Amino acid sequence: MKLLKRKIIIPIIAVIGVFSLVSFQNDFFEIAKQIEIFNEMYKQINMNYVDETNPGDLMDNAIEGMMDELDPYTKYWTEQEVEKSKINRRGAYTGIGASVLTKDDKIIIVEPWKDYPADKAGLKAGDEIISIDAVQISDYKDNAGDLLKGSPGSELKVVYRRQGNLLNATLKRAAVDVHAVPFYDMATPEIGYVVLSKFNEKASRETKAAIKELQEKGAQKIILDLRGNPGGLLSEAVNVSNLFIPKDKLITSTKSVVPEYNKTYLTKRNETFEGMPIAVLINGRSASASEIVSGSIQDYDRGVIVGARSFGKGLVQRPKKLSYGTQIKITISRYYTPSGRCIQALDYWNRDEDGNAVRTKKEDYNAFKTVNSGRTVYDGGGVDPDIKLASSAYSPITTTLLKENAIFDYATDYYYQHQFSDMNEIKLTDQDFNDFVAWLEKRGFDFDTDTESAFAKAYKTAVKEELDDDIATTYKAMKQAIKQAKKKDILDKKPEIMSLLTDEIVKRYFYKEGLYQYQIKYSPEIKTAIEVLEDENRYNNILK
Repeated sequence: MKLLKRKIIIPIIAVIGVFSLVSFQNDFFEIAKQIEIFNEMYKQINMNYVDETNPGDLMDNAIEGMMDELDPYTKYWTEQEVEKSKINRRGAYTGIGASVLTKDDKIIIVEPWKDYPADKAGLKAGDEIISIDAVQISDYKDNAGDLLKGSPGSELKVVYRRQGNLLNATLKRAAVDVHAVPFYDMATPEIGYVVLSKFNEKASRETKAAIKELQEKGAQKIILDLRGNPGGLLSEAVNVSNLFIPKDKLITSTKSVVPEYNKTYLTKRNETFEGMPIAVLINGRSASASEIVSGSIQDYDRGVIVGARSFGKGLVQRPKKLSYGTQIKITISRYYTPSGRCIQALDYWNRDEDGNAVRTKKEDYNAFKTVNSGRTVYDGGGVDPDIKLASSAYSPITTTLLKENAIFDYATDYYYQHQFSDMNEIKLTDQDFNDFVAWLEKRGFDFDTDTESAFAKAYKTAVKEELDDDIATTYKAMKQAIKQAKKKDILDKKPEIMSLLTDEIVKRYFYKEGLYQYQIKYSPEIKTAIEVLEDENRYNNILK
């Protein structure tokens, strides 16, 4: 019955939400009218509906319905989520020192951080926490991840499942410092390597400090790794760009229908690392602030971008306070690179017949010119690198593998079947890839293609029109052909899948720090960045 109530109320509230959003800027009377209608309807449903209703659930559903009409970055935050956002910005909290995934009434350890409580207690990636201090995760109605937090030094007892066995551990919570720059080192005697993993309040400060320390070790050129960096603070993106771009230069501008959000962001200080050659690594998970930095460096011909097209998030959010400690993080504007590019990839305001945001087509990209040399660059879907590598790409099949945790789960099984004491021994072979493909088939991994969905819709129509008997055999053969094509798609994307598998497996044995050390030696992206930085003519020719 609760599902029925949800279906009834969400469409109504979603419509009201859309009207309220549009009207807000033009007609305050219409806003007041719609709010009054909503309040009366909400009251009548709670007082008179045939079954007992939960006012909180109804309102949560109404809010979700309103958000569904907008983009996925406009979100309602509870008090707990507001606090979590503050922690992400500060880069410090008290807990067990591990990244976890809370999903389907489960807490999965994604990555224990070296020498923090989870690691000291012996927890490993892939462990599923069953209970915390005798509280069963499956019975806990709120965010179970909050049970891991507490005051420094306080103990918690966990029961967890590993490879089918139940185990126990006692942990002491500790202060956790989340670095924006988790790793930096020399890649060659003259080239420094810096990983910038997030844009919290420490981003520019830690990046600057890392490069200065590498300079003392002989670094004359820098590789800045933004792969997998989801973004963060816009101000820190400007500050990081300012390390390589002179004072009073435009880094990004924002445009909105609300005039006060139309702003330009200029560098405020002299360029810290003036003239230092730089290669920036990006991939399909480099987003938002990462794209501001890589986009500005590309637009000023300041460095070479290596990898694969970035995610394409050109939307800016700002939190707005609501009652009772809650907030709404709302999209207020689009941002543009110095050349004028908006790199937003998905159009959430023009959706297809299934309600999905439409991706900008390549033929609809617009050409722009870089500021200094006049090179041609394009908008329409992330920052396109100067040097493209297949190992950095994130195709639909790869994205699905990540979303379904297939890469993660395979790495967990692999870890318990293989032993390595030296990271240089880890070299995945063609046989390893074939084993992974066989593992996927055994697991029953599948994903829907647009072609498959279209045929399924056509077949449903045929059933309604009683034509299914005539085309059943053909439809079955077509499904089998699509299945074979999907298997071929996995084989075709071998470079990017092997890259992700290797990274996840290395991390299991040697932590994130070991992974970065491994990548300096073996990553195709880092190897390519080194090659172009060592070849002055090639570097300069790319930027001409």
